[in-house]
Amino acid sequence: MMNRLNLPRLLFMLYVLAILVFLILPVLVVVPMSLSDSRFLTFPPKSFSFRWYDNFFGNADWMAAAGTSLLVAFATAVIATPMGVAAAYALNNSSHWLMRYMKLIILMPLVVPIIIVAAGVFFVYALTGMVATLQGLILADVMLSLPYVVTAVAAGLHGFDQTQEMVARSLGMNRFRAFMAVTLPQIKPSVVTGAVFAFIQALDETMVSLFISGGEHQTLTKRMFTALRDEIDPTIAAISTLLTAASFVLVLILVINRRQQPAL
Repeated sequence: MMNRLNLPRLLFMLYVLAILVFLILPVLVVVPMSLSDSRFLTFPPKSFSFRWYDNFFGNADWMAAAGTSLLVAFATAVIATPMGVAAAYALNNSSHWLMRYMKLIILMPLVVPIIIVAAGVFFVYALTGMVATLQGLILADVMLSLPYVVTAVAAGLHGFDQTQEMVARSLGMNRFRAFMAVTLPQIKPSVVTGAVFAFIQALDETMVSLFISGGEHQTLTKRMFTALRDEIDPTIAAISTLLTAASFVLVLILVINRRQQPAL
């Protein structure tokens, strides 16, 4: 009887495990290829070497592209986080019918296919002269990252007792001071989560960068695509491994931080 009751659960766990293995399989292939000594992408590698990591860190063009990507990702997180917090707070505290449409507009980049977003951004930038500019890259990534910040902060606000802020306002604080002193400290994990995901999204963004980045402001993902198109360079596998590791470490730190957050 016990075995029959546990069978559906066991099958479900096996199904989830199969999906996880399928998702992580590309990483298990790319990492060994990044350590290959071969001149071409080969799997499994016949010998191991760090030559492609040395090639990445020793190449001025790769380093310039990496610097651009890091700068854009950092600026995106700095800009998108306060905007997302403000938007999530407004959506959470207003019952006006327009807020439903505002939420739909904010979340639109998650719904519309990214190729359509990229093409639209390119045509707008072509008219305004913002193609291949740093501010254009940052602005586009802020638009793409904003839904992640809004979603994360909205989840934090949903579990927050708004009565605490109302009490602070009844004692003489204005809404901004009450939010900064009472609400923000308690939803800090959600804000940090949104900021981290905004950074990761901007760092790994590819499609929009292919359309609007170039010249001195070429992102790492754009240069990787160009290198893959022109030549099968194992340096791409090394960079992919580094990007994956960076994203994994950031998410891991985020999970540890949330677990250590004291219960309110």
